[in-house]
Amino acid sequence: MSETPSVLILGIGNLLWADEGFGVRALETLQRSYRFPANVRLMDGGTQGIYLVQHIREADVLVVFDAVDYGLPGGSLKRVEGDQVPKFLGAKKVSLHQTGFQEVLAMAEMLGDYPQHLLLVGVQPEELEDYGGSLRPKVREQIEPAIDLVLNYLKDFGIQAERRDQPLTPDTLVQGAISDMQTYEAERPSDESACRAGDARVLQSDAFDLAYRPVDIQGGAVSVDVDAHLDKYRQGESD
Repeated sequence: MSETPSVLILGIGNLLWADEGFGVRALETLQRSYRFPANVRLMDGGTQGIYLVQHIREADVLVVFDAVDYGLPGGSLKRVEGDQVPKFLGAKKVSLHQTGFQEVLAMAEMLGDYPQHLLLVGVQPEELEDYGGSLRPKVREQIEPAIDLVLNYLKDFGIQAERRDQPLTPDTLVQGAISDMQTYEAERPSDESACRAGDARVLQSDAFDLAYRPVDIQGGAVSVDVDAHLDKYRQGESD
């Protein structure tokens, strides 16, 4: 590793599934509050999965914020380093990411480039089934402690973050309410208006009964005899 290591800080997860968004929210808070030297990149990895491989290959030091099932009480914060990281991002992962991050790390290693130093800062999720929900209080409270862990870890590599005089505002980062946790929560409809338990107007109405009708294509019957159809096709080819 060079004297000036290339550092990648990733926040991964899905904002739309409650505590699954912890990694992204922690990364946003870090970016909003601190400046870093040019050799440190902060990236919202979201659910990009395999598309993160090239970025990981370029990193000497990789730091990951994520929601991880450690088998601990909800809201528990835990750091894992080195060779132990893939273990916790694999078998006990509770993420909805399109590709498991364990597979992403494995592909980077297979391609010949793997971070020399790896840190996972994860929180035990409390709720993952609330689509459109935000972080639960116990999980949200771990954002600042998680950031402190990362800042202290980076000091071992001679990296000192500088706190911003004025935190970045959400519109400086990304346009849209979802980029601001407070706005995202404030604009969320109630469970009743969002019909999160199902829409009673549909579920309890006779107006939506299904009517089954026979299919008629150009007046002929629809054949589902695949073998007979293929035999007829093959016979036509041989003629």
